[in-house]
Amino acid sequence: MTQDVEMKELPAPSNSVSLVGPSTLQQLKEIASLIETGAYAREVRRIVRAVRLTIALRRKLKVSVLSAFLNFSLVPGSEVHSRLSSYLPKEDEHDMEVDTATPTTQAPVKHSLPELEIYCYLLVLIFLIDQKRYNEAKACSSASIARLKNLNRRTVDVLASRLYFYYSLSYELTGDLAEIRGNLLALHRIATLRHDELGQETLLNLLLRNYLHYNLYDQAEKLRSKAPRFEAHSNQQFCRYLFYLGKIRTIQLEYTDAKESLLQAARKAPAAALGFRVQCNKWAVIVRLLLGEIPERTVFMQKGMEKALRPYFELTNAVRIGDLKLFKTVAEKFSNTFSSDRTHNLIVRLRHNVIRTGLRNISISYSRISLADVAKKLRLDSANPVADAESIVAKAIRDGAIDATVDHANGWMVSKETGDIYSTNEPQIAFNSRIAFCLNMHNEAVRALRFPPNSHKEKESSEKRRERQQQEQELAKHIAEDDDDEF
Repeated sequence: MTQDVEMKELPAPSNSVSLVGPSTLQQLKEIASLIETGAYAREVRRIVRAVRLTIALRRKLKVSVLSAFLNFSLVPGSEVHSRLSSYLPKEDEHDMEVDTATPTTQAPVKHSLPELEIYCYLLVLIFLIDQKRYNEAKACSSASIARLKNLNRRTVDVLASRLYFYYSLSYELTGDLAEIRGNLLALHRIATLRHDELGQETLLNLLLRNYLHYNLYDQAEKLRSKAPRFEAHSNQQFCRYLFYLGKIRTIQLEYTDAKESLLQAARKAPAAALGFRVQCNKWAVIVRLLLGEIPERTVFMQKGMEKALRPYFELTNAVRIGDLKLFKTVAEKFSNTFSSDRTHNLIVRLRHNVIRTGLRNISISYSRISLADVAKKLRLDSANPVADAESIVAKAIRDGAIDATVDHANGWMVSKETGDIYSTNEPQIAFNSRIAFCLNMHNEAVRALRFPPNSHKEKESSEKRRERQQQEQELAKHIAEDDDDEF
């Protein structure tokens, strides 16, 4: 019993911080060995797994751990080692103690692989962005991109796609996103020539984001239409592509296609990507309102989105009621939110929908109503509200929004009796859209299936092929003889 107590008391003097350093460094070494194995075996899946494990360690990265890992992965004193070490901030005494206390279980490599070199660039770049050292991050990302241009290896493509993302992010955080547009176009051309499909998708999304950041929607659409077809090798990149496509379609007044893209992006997005799903839902709500639809209340009550979608909930309520005054109040109240979300111009378009919704409610409630009362109920604040109300009613009748007539002589709007909706084609159209949605989801699931490769199957030799053909001929002969016996 005393021996057990002594064994439990031995690690007590060690600091709790010292336990974090070695474990993080050891995990990074295991990731490095995984990358090395994947590079030699040319297995991209191992590289993908290494990147996923790295994201889990992101918040545990420290200067001491990164310095020790650079000494382990790269040749000390080499150009790459010196450059990456210069980007790291100076270590304090506490971190130095953790670094020296780290046991080295493996000897450092003598000749670093290109995959390990790019991985070190990625680690340092992630650390600099998390520490908000954006100028150093810009320099590190530019150096990594210059190194990537000289590498044409499929095992580097996964790491390169991550570097492209952080390269654009570092310049976006410093407000210099326009500077790298030409470089991104050149990288996209290089990725296309090298058949780097993941790099093509990542760079296409970064270019679309670059254009949309400066409201260059026409240029973004030209690039998207002329770029190679998006094959969706990465679910995250496909979700981003759908979101950008939905924004472009919205600005181009193609609301039906925009709604489909935005809802699909929100549905396919990972559950952990809460911010991305919030943005998708914001734009989807606006698009559905522009289409004349009213989103369900459950859209605004999703877990973690209630506060972010509150302005859009009040906006939807104003559109649903058809109250123009309430709509203006909500638009002014949350003007800063709408401007930051870049949906303010779309909300200006909603004014016509608010008037049309209010007019539809009036036509349903009254069989005949004067145009002066229509202007009063719509709260038109123009110089001649009766004339404006008459023109609004006439346009709504022409567009098919309401089923009514205008009596110009008496100044009335006469509504026609509403028929049975089940005698029309609307139920059939609704069922058709639901069936098409389910079939599309089934087809996407089938396309996403992964099948094992045929490498484990032995190739048929010439002798076995000859025996198989002989057996097939004999079997066919017996079948023919049996058929003759039946006659």
